[in-house]
Amino acid sequence: MVRVAVAGASGYMGAELLRLLLVHPRVSVSGVTSDRLAGEPLARAYPHLRGLCDLRFHDLDAGWLADVADVVFLALPHMESQKAVPALRRRGVKAIDLSADYRLRDPQDYVTWYKAPHVDAAGLAEAVYGLPELHRKAIAGAALVANPGCYPAGAILATAPLVRAGLARLDGIVIDGKSGVTGAGAQGRKVDPMYLYTEANENVQAYGLASHRHTPEMEQELGALAGAAVRVAFTPHLLPLNRGLYTTASVPLAAPVATARLLEVYREFYAGEPFVRVLDEGERPTTRAVVGSNYCDVTVVADPRTGRAICVSAIDNLGKGGSANGVQNLNILCGWPERTGLDAPPVYP
Repeated sequence: MVRVAVAGASGYMGAELLRLLLVHPRVSVSGVTSDRLAGEPLARAYPHLRGLCDLRFHDLDAGWLADVADVVFLALPHMESQKAVPALRRRGVKAIDLSADYRLRDPQDYVTWYKAPHVDAAGLAEAVYGLPELHRKAIAGAALVANPGCYPAGAILATAPLVRAGLARLDGIVIDGKSGVTGAGAQGRKVDPMYLYTEANENVQAYGLASHRHTPEMEQELGALAGAAVRVAFTPHLLPLNRGLYTTASVPLAAPVATARLLEVYREFYAGEPFVRVLDEGERPTTRAVVGSNYCDVTVVADPRTGRAICVSAIDNLGKGGSANGVQNLNILCGWPERTGLDAPPVYP
């Protein structure tokens, strides 16, 4: 059994990690941290996990984590993981970071988008972007994995086959993302009013206009696939859902291509992928069909009138957009079948 700890276990990502890890057949959960809830029993914070774990929350101490775990998941606020990871790396403990701290390869991007310098240049240089569909081989040999953000996971999986095949023009890509409210995290005592029930219910809101921090992540990964710089126009929206993320990307085509051919490209690109389901022509992804899972449902439709492809994906923002994808990365790191601990189908209704 591999000992696994979760740092920042009192948020939604941490809770979803524990839901998956506590029934994973090759893992023992050996530690959980939360500065806010240090000393409290895990089951008091998460009654749905009652009877599955008798651990108590510990304060965040990288040395303690290195003592109790072989692999540490970090579900911490942005710019916090980079303070703990160096100590874990010195002790030979592998880390899977669910924050943004190791996703961007250029340290200057953190100054631009997060308004703070990155303090672990060595870790940033070593980190592997943790989207298995693009970086499986590198993840297998990594000591530090940077789990993708939820919006980039949905956007990249929706558009990667087009970009990689050279069918997309790299200017004018427009990405619309819609997320459930858990995408903002539990937020502790500081709650943005837009996430209050009375504001989110029966409402749709755009936010982060022309400034969302997931934008450079999309551009980085799509640019690497294209072998050239990519700029995207990305707008996120908040939906009155607990969980789920829906992406619609409008991608200009380099030349006219029929829908049937585009779907062939997608099926070829995702052939053998255990968690990406390319839908048949005429079918459409829905968030309801993926909630509670690590699946991404995806389709593409040619629009000959505008010379564009409409790429659509649906994921669970806590699943393929977060914790479940992190467990898939754990399986790859450990050399286990990727579906281990992730075989349960989505929750319906």
